[in-house]
Amino acid sequence: MDKPQLIEHLNASVNYTVYDTKWIPLSAKFVVLGSKANSQGVMDIYELNEGELVKVKTVEKKVAFKCGTFGASSLRNRHIAIGDFEGRLQVLDMERPELPVYNVKAHTGIINTIDAIGGNQVDCGAPEIVTGSRDGAVKVWDIRQGQSPVVDISPPPQMGDGINQSSARRDCWAVAFGNTFNSEERIVAAGYDNGDLKLFDLRSLSVRWEATMKNGICGLEFDRRDIPMNKLAVTTLEGGLLIYDMRYQHPTKGFSYVEERNAGRGVGTNGVISGPKATVWVARHLPQNRDIFLTGGGTGSIRLWQYEYPDKRVVEDADGNKTGVAGTLHMVSASTLSSQPVHCFDWHPDKLGLAVCGAFDQSVRVLITTKLNVL
Repeated sequence: MDKPQLIEHLNASVNYTVYDTKWIPLSAKFVVLGSKANSQGVMDIYELNEGELVKVKTVEKKVAFKCGTFGASSLRNRHIAIGDFEGRLQVLDMERPELPVYNVKAHTGIINTIDAIGGNQVDCGAPEIVTGSRDGAVKVWDIRQGQSPVVDISPPPQMGDGINQSSARRDCWAVAFGNTFNSEERIVAAGYDNGDLKLFDLRSLSVRWEATMKNGICGLEFDRRDIPMNKLAVTTLEGGLLIYDMRYQHPTKGFSYVEERNAGRGVGTNGVISGPKATVWVARHLPQNRDIFLTGGGTGSIRLWQYEYPDKRVVEDADGNKTGVAGTLHMVSASTLSSQPVHCFDWHPDKLGLAVCGAFDQSVRVLITTKLNVL
């Protein structure tokens, strides 16, 4: 029992499909975003209160909510940016969520994924929101700049239009900010349904690097957004989990990585991994330790991983080019929470080991992970 344990602390059943869960900064409250059976959007605010979950507020809108983030909001305002099923981006004030602070028709299709940065970090540039959609576009928004995006990375207009559907636009399933260590540098990573992974440099407005996975990319996260790129976690369909070492980019080979192909399979009561390959829906790094992260799988299981760096993180090849050396992955702990996929997860930014997650069994769970400080 000296290794970390993943313990389900509280459980709340809801009457809608949960799509995202996020802690409200500097509080014991969290937000649950979802869709009712009549496709209306619902946002519930829950509070931890002496060992039980109390629903503080419910907000309903006409269109179902898909994803949300507090990343671009200051700790004082605590505004949440939400993407919905009709491609609309809204920023809501937690105190008065009925009227949006910002509202724009961002995409022509559903907003699959959202990320934001700059709200509470110091010296890391403007507060910006990035959205990825079914229409294939990745757009960066600064809500101070009006109704148009500051960066629009869209496929050519002829793709997917008209009779010739052979070159259909690819669904963007995951986006993530990174490399924001000063007010000039910023990178957006985007993952698509065909396995494409692209790194967009917002300073030079160019594609910094691209690669293709074997399966569609479901989740992306840099271990820290506000440092020079260190590691990037990539999760895919059919159980793929890849950790890229982002410190050194080889001119031809790109970034080095370590891969785990069984990350989505079921975990039995005795810890035996079994069953068919399943999607790894999400990867989330621990805010207090960037080398520990958790993945949520399609079998309803979650796993805690630790990344160990190699002795030398860089080697030089025969031409004198620097090549990164990938580390190793160790599964620290695993637990099965549900019979349905655990597809959204959020660590509490202040309390070590406290987390909230949502699954497709119409429930929200608050988890406690023990002994993270000994890793």
